Amino acid sequence: MAGLLRRKRPTPVQDFVVSRGVSGLVSLLLVTLLIFVGTAMLPGDTASALLGQAATPKALEALRSALGLDQPLHLRYLGWLADALRGDFGTSLASSRPVAEVLLPRLGNSLLLAGVAAVFLLPVAIGGGIAAAIWQDSWLDRLLGFTSMLFLAMPAFLVGYILIYAFAVRLGWFPPMSVAPLAGGTRAWATILMLPVLSLVIIGQAHTMKLTRTAILTVLASDYVLMAEVKGISRRRIILRHALPNALSSILSISILTVAYLIVDVVVIEIVFSYPGLGKLMVDSVAYRDLTMVQACGFLFALIFIGMNFLADFLALLANPRRRVPARGAVA
Repeated sequence: MAGLLRRKRPTPVQDFVVSRGVSGLVSLLLVTLLIFVGTAMLPGDTASALLGQAATPKALEALRSALGLDQPLHLRYLGWLADALRGDFGTSLASSRPVAEVLLPRLGNSLLLAGVAAVFLLPVAIGGGIAAAIWQDSWLDRLLGFTSMLFLAMPAFLVGYILIYAFAVRLGWFPPMSVAPLAGGTRAWATILMLPVLSLVIIGQAHTMKLTRTAILTVLASDYVLMAEVKGISRRRIILRHALPNALSSILSISILTVAYLIVDVVVIEIVFSYPGLGKLMVDSVAYRDLTMVQACGFLFALIFIGMNFLADFLALLANPRRRVPARGAVA
């Protein structure tokens, strides 16, 4: 009877989901608070930006009251948060359209850009990391290491401008700005996306390649790998048959986090190429003092990034059977 009354101890997967879910929600709340306070501290006045310099004090006061800008900051934040959790981000101050109506097409464009970049980036970076681990300390390993360090040191906007100069200005192969609508068939899509995608691949592959190489070399330092080397098994077979499956957990985390960082990197790349995505919308909204749009963009970026981090750790947990085994002494 006493055994029936015992409460079952949650499994490691359940512990992970609950703990990371709570921490993710807390992080999201803190990020939204920082975004809201940051936009409130931007120089200039939203009402003045909308009405212009010729606006009368009475008109400014009436507009501030209509927009709720005369309320205390904490009340404005709580009201905005309650509406945002219901999916209502309000009305754009610049276009007077619902924020969601403007936001969703731009979000789709950004996800398309990041997704296409990930399709090319992950095989190149993970394959390069595996090759560097197989031929460790060879000329190929040194070459990949040098290029990785070179691209890691280059800011994203510089990579974009170099590609524009080389392939748009000098060679004329692609348009310098990705402002055309994503329509017209596969060739039109490829023309529009080529330079932004290439920029993201160059930026993201260096970090992913180095992390993949490090993950595999860490597994290669295990005792069972050293025993396999003593038995005369080739290094390539050891990596592909033994080290790579055991490094799968780390590689999965690296891949998901790479996609998360791509979604963040698109902000700079979209500005460089005038790509109609969420990042460009956010920067343009800052210039127009469209605070509701800025807050909604920041909320979505934070939600996507926190969600991708959760997914990376969750997949790593599922890929590692040892992390799913309950600790000794747990009550069954």
